[in-house]
Amino acid sequence: MAQSAEICSSALAMLGDKPIHSLDEQTDRAILCRSVYDSVRDALLRAHPWNCCTKRVILSPLAESPPFDFKYQFSRPGDWLRTIQVGYKHCPIPYRSEGRRILAHVDALPLVYIWRNEDESSWDSLLVELMELAIKARIAYAVTKSSTEREVALNEYQQRLKQAKAIDGQDDPPEEFEQETDLLEARRGWRGLR
Repeated sequence: MAQSAEICSSALAMLGDKPIHSLDEQTDRAILCRSVYDSVRDALLRAHPWNCCTKRVILSPLAESPPFDFKYQFSRPGDWLRTIQVGYKHCPIPYRSEGRRILAHVDALPLVYIWRNEDESSWDSLLVELMELAIKARIAYAVTKSSTEREVALNEYQQRLKQAKAIDGQDDPPEEFEQETDLLEARRGWRGLR
């Protein structure tokens, strides 16, 4: 089970530094890791609709309505990081995000979103590995004083991110189209003319 200190220790070890036992330590390494951990985690979780960080809720409207254009407004959940879907599959709801609120014309808002999952033990192993690489890239210069090491770490992270997104996306069934689009119909007609 990965924890934040283990993730940071792994990143430090990849950079040739000593591990830490807790982010609460008063060592330079722990202070450095602690200073970047939350922002790196949130950015990584926002980067892709990770299956292990996806939630579904139905929001109730706030008592106060927006002044115009929409009938209801809803507060985003406190752990919200990224909206994936508003409404039901194949039945999206027109909405607008403004600040920490979502405006819509419905009195109950189905929302699928990426949440701030702070329990690393519930993460997919690829996401844990990515977090290690992201921390490594973020602290590489501070630890090694080498711009080259920082660039190498950043490239390694970006390459692994592409792979992890593809693998995570394969856990879901392929999207199916309910109706044929005009483009598909036109292509079929074009082939029939040959």
